[in-house]
Amino acid sequence: MKKQHSIMRSISAAPHIFWSVLFIVLPLIIVLFYAFTDAEGQFSFENIASLTEYAPIFGLSLELSIIATFICLLVGYPLAYIIARSKPEHQKLLVMLLMLPMWTNLLIRTYSIMAILDDGGLLNTILGTTMHIVGTKGAVIFGMVYDFLPYMVLPIYTCISKIDNRMWEAASDLGCSPIQVMTKVIIPLSMSGVISGVTMVLVPSISTFYISQKLGGGTFELIGDTIERQFVTGAYNVGGAISLVMMILILISIGIMNRFSEGDEGGIIV
Repeated sequence: MKKQHSIMRSISAAPHIFWSVLFIVLPLIIVLFYAFTDAEGQFSFENIASLTEYAPIFGLSLELSIIATFICLLVGYPLAYIIARSKPEHQKLLVMLLMLPMWTNLLIRTYSIMAILDDGGLLNTILGTTMHIVGTKGAVIFGMVYDFLPYMVLPIYTCISKIDNRMWEAASDLGCSPIQVMTKVIIPLSMSGVISGVTMVLVPSISTFYISQKLGGGTFELIGDTIERQFVTGAYNVGGAISLVMMILILISIGIMNRFSEGDEGGIIV
């Protein structure tokens, strides 16, 4: 009976394993192959050594992604708090409104932002100005915040909504002001959600390319644009090397976030 159960479990896991190998493991192997070979397919570290010239692009990508992540946290935490403290029937509606833009394709959302921020777009028409927004770093950051804000709000909302109401009442009964309740109880208990949200926003922000292409107007290049350009022009080896470095940086950032999140759940600052 146990053997039959084991066989059935292996069969049920087969589609997942096949999918993971085909779309995760195999692409990683291909990236590694291109990163450590030259145009003739010979083993080489030349691609890795040539990445120093892309350091400014790495720096700019990191800068914009950190700014976008910080803004998402600044806007997302109060929003998550408001949703979590609303009535249950209102929470469902607010979460649906938050997720509603995500039902639209990323490309369409980006084009919509372009139509709003363009020189002759909706924003300038309403304000009666001729502000040049598209083609600036601010436009790219705005696009990142707009597209990735739900990834910040949802994990924080989940953590706050799970906090026992007795924790709020106990803190108030012990003489804590509303600000102290927030800083000494709510924020520490929701820190795991904050770290998850930061990770979920930072990772796609640092590797995005379509947002920067359209809202950046081609005036500057982020690392995602560079990777796409390398593969489009046939420079697979350099593109693979940059992709490898990006994967390592993303894994390091996730590892650091997970390290900081250890022991946060349930912890209260006293």
